[in-house]
Amino acid sequence: MTDDRARCWWAESDPLLRAYHDDEWGRPVSDERHLFEMLTLEGFQAGLSWLTILRKRDAFRSAFAGFDPTVVARFGDQDRERLMSDAGIVRNRAKIDATIANARAFIAAASEFGSFAGYLATLVPPPPARLPETATAGSLPSTTSRSDHLSRDLKRRGFRFVGSTIVYSFMQAVGIVDDHLPGCFRYVGADSGRVAG
Repeated sequence: MTDDRARCWWAESDPLLRAYHDDEWGRPVSDERHLFEMLTLEGFQAGLSWLTILRKRDAFRSAFAGFDPTVVARFGDQDRERLMSDAGIVRNRAKIDATIANARAFIAAASEFGSFAGYLATLVPPPPARLPETATAGSLPSTTSRSDHLSRDLKRRGFRFVGSTIVYSFMQAVGIVDDHLPGCFRYVGADSGRVAG
């Protein structure tokens, strides 16, 4: 089912993309499980389409204990083999191993800063960066100096599959930046917050 609301160009081709765009993408997130979920899914998305990941999202949630980092951090060899045989998810050993390592690093960062959201806020403080009214789909970056910085710090803390492009997608997903384009019904102009960068 479609409606007459204008959306960002990438959200028009599938109902899952529309729902994700309308209800999640670009909205600030503080829920720890949701932050871990999005960091994990963005890592799994590398080399694939986001729609592929959205179609497998429920299976990912089931496979990774509802993205509870305290549970995932305790995954061992049996869990790795279970995940590698789960056709519902992306079966990539390096990404599975990275998710388990990332759960441990996530917990450590959350412990140091009171929460993972608190950690993120020290590197990219709110409010979210927003696009100017002149922005176009072709002008959207795939990385920024802030995603470069966050990527480097995550790697320093032991996170994997957190290159700057993945990190920028994560920043978009959890509302650290708001890249809804002018003309989209979710667009809020740069005069309402920091200019993206």
